Amino acid sequence: MKEPALRPIGTSGKIESLLTRMSHPSIPSGTPYITTFDEFERLADYSLIEALNADPDSTLDGDDHLARQVFSGHFVPVKPTAIDEPEYVTHSDTFFNELGFSNDLAMDKRFRQLFSGDISATHEPMRQVGWATGYALSIYGTEYSQQCPFGTGNGYGDGRAISVFEGIINGKRWEMQLKGGGPTPYCRGADGRAVLRSSVREFLAQEYMQALGVPTSRSLTLYVSKSETVSRPWYSQYSQSIDPDVLVENPVAISTRVASSFLRVGQIELFARRARSNTQPRELKELQMILTHLIAREYKEEINQNLTFSEQLIELARLFRKRLVLLVANWQRIGYCQGNFNSDNCAAGGFTLDYGPFGFCEVFDPKFQPWTGGGEHFSYFNQPIAAEANYHMFWAALRPLLADDTETLKQFDQVRHGFKKAMDKQIEKMWAAKLGLKNYNSKIILELLQLMLASKVDFTIFFRELSEIPNDLSALKRSFYLETSKQLDEQWESWLQSWRDLIIKGGNSKETSKLMKLSNPKYTWREWLVAPAYQQAEQGNYTLIKELQEVLSHPYDEQSQEIEDKYYRLKPKEFFNAGGISHYSCSS
Repeated sequence: MKEPALRPIGTSGKIESLLTRMSHPSIPSGTPYITTFDEFERLADYSLIEALNADPDSTLDGDDHLARQVFSGHFVPVKPTAIDEPEYVTHSDTFFNELGFSNDLAMDKRFRQLFSGDISATHEPMRQVGWATGYALSIYGTEYSQQCPFGTGNGYGDGRAISVFEGIINGKRWEMQLKGGGPTPYCRGADGRAVLRSSVREFLAQEYMQALGVPTSRSLTLYVSKSETVSRPWYSQYSQSIDPDVLVENPVAISTRVASSFLRVGQIELFARRARSNTQPRELKELQMILTHLIAREYKEEINQNLTFSEQLIELARLFRKRLVLLVANWQRIGYCQGNFNSDNCAAGGFTLDYGPFGFCEVFDPKFQPWTGGGEHFSYFNQPIAAEANYHMFWAALRPLLADDTETLKQFDQVRHGFKKAMDKQIEKMWAAKLGLKNYNSKIILELLQLMLASKVDFTIFFRELSEIPNDLSALKRSFYLETSKQLDEQWESWLQSWRDLIIKGGNSKETSKLMKLSNPKYTWREWLVAPAYQQAEQGNYTLIKELQEVLSHPYDEQSQEIEDKYYRLKPKEFFNAGGISHYSCSS
């Protein structure tokens, strides 16, 4: 894929932004160079819709909002549906800074119109139509098709996510997608809206993940309607029900998430399934097209374009495996659980995507799973297995393109078979870093996990306190939810001494402590502290959202005593087993 060449204004309208990029190929963060909406829209460059095929049954004007079967094509042109009376809630000043956007842009009338769903505010080279994509569904390596209303899988895809912009900003290609932008052909009869609660959660979670150093889609803006609401099942106050027990009127909101692309494993699968069914003669070609586009969007700098296509697929499989195992090891490091880690929620670029039913482990539990519909197979310690299942579907989807090349196919299969070994190695490396060890020590780590379970420790507080390399157990008890027996205390003291001996033998304990704190954040996501933020936001008060943005944007740092007292503490008893806090449905 070639980067855009200079063209006269009137055909693409990009000359001024291109000159800006040529003069400043990578403008340093903190240097605003996009201060107006006119400057922003000149950066538009639509590689996906220019390189790939639209659904031949779609409309050019994007008036395509009713659920229907989509039989072919890589995307469907869709015009988003604006929310009524949009009000600014927040934006990511961190990401604005990185992009070179002026913070004032979030309040610009046309900018606000676009990112609250009104795409009519745009001019060329931007387009007044967005796009949605279809994908297949696989759960733990098993293909499903009955989840769409047609029972064929042809109605499964972006039901309320509509991309409205793609372009090169500050030297990097980004795609911007409205979450809650109204129905698409993939809406399965739903309203295509997102409520403020889920929008706040996703916005803050993406900010937090970025600050943790974990690859993720990014948050740009969040707008809420002052008058439009939708009904969703949720939990009544003090409810301990597993399933939602009331219908709640929620303000609708649109958050904008941004990524290098939104290509998913499920998308690649979709074209492999179509090719396998032989319903359309061009399906195998469209599979090749989307993989070529994936390489261009996500792996361009790492895959030599002079290689044959078959060789590029082997490199793609290696690189995606490397990114995926590193991603999941990072999830394990910070206690994150992707409650619905299907192939359609697995970004082919190897980053965290689609914050639906997610959570962060507070009381350490390998079986932690916040989503009531998720089951143990998507629980915290099973995330590596779920990742391998998704990788398997990715591998299986690419394989038909190598069917005629026996030697290449053999190399390709070897990459697949090496997944578990690569994952285990990365997980071991992660645990060693959390404990300040130069090498993985299975005895020390397994004993620790057993003690953590027995004492019901707070995962984040425990490892942060351990990062101080304490002399005795007293400091670690700050993280315990249970009173411990004398026998258990003795086991802890024995473990602590063995661990300290390894640390001291390893070198400078002060330096080790400093490195451990880079693996063990001080502040984590605590649902009982996030819930008040979206509850207050429903009343028009966004103060807590801003406060959480600030706290979660510096998770490794020591912050003020006031912040520590509020955010660095154990989960209160009343929030255990509380619906909407300790567990929740996928309602959004």
